[in-house]
Amino acid sequence: MERRIVTVGAIGGAAGALVMAMFAMIAAATYQHTGFFTPLYHIASPIIGTDTMMRSMGTTYFSAGPALLGLVVHMIVGIVFGVVFALGASRLGVRGAAAAPIGVVYGVAVMLFMAYVGLPITAAVLRGGDMVSDMATLVGWGTFTAEHAIYGLVLGAIWAVAGVTVARAPSSAHVHA
Repeated sequence: MERRIVTVGAIGGAAGALVMAMFAMIAAATYQHTGFFTPLYHIASPIIGTDTMMRSMGTTYFSAGPALLGLVVHMIVGIVFGVVFALGASRLGVRGAAAAPIGVVYGVAVMLFMAYVGLPITAAVLRGGDMVSDMATLVGWGTFTAEHAIYGLVLGAIWAVAGVTVARAPSSAHVHA
C-alpha cells in the first residue's frame, strides 16, 4: 500500500507543480511583464546563475537548456512535497472533499517553508544570492501565495480522487488465501 500512496503523491505533486508553473508563467507574461519563461530561469538560477533570467526580463527570450533545467527542478520539488502530503494525508485519514482545502493549506505551508527555510538554504549552499533567497518578494507575495495555493489545490484534488482508493486498498499482509 505504501507504494501506491507514494505513487499518488508523486502524480499529484507533479500535476500540481505543472499547473503552478503554468500559472507562474502566465502571470510573468501578463501582469508582471517579466517574460513568459522567466519563472523557469529563476528556478534554474541557483545552478546556472542569473544571466538567463535577467536576459529574459520583459521579453519573449527563450533558452531551452535553462528552461528545461528550471522545469525539471520545479517538478522534482513538487513531486517530493506531493509524496510528503500523501504520506501525511494517508496517516491522518484525509479523504474525499476535505482533501482539496487541506491541500491548499498544505500548499501555503510549503510556500512558507520554501520562503523562509528552503530558498535561503538553497541560496547559501549554491551561492544563489538574493535572487534566490528573496524569491517570494521578487515574484510578489500575492502571486507566490496564489502559485502555492494552486499547487496544493491540484495535489489535494488528486488525493481526493485517487487517495480514497489507495487508503482503502487492502495491504498484502491482510489478504487471505
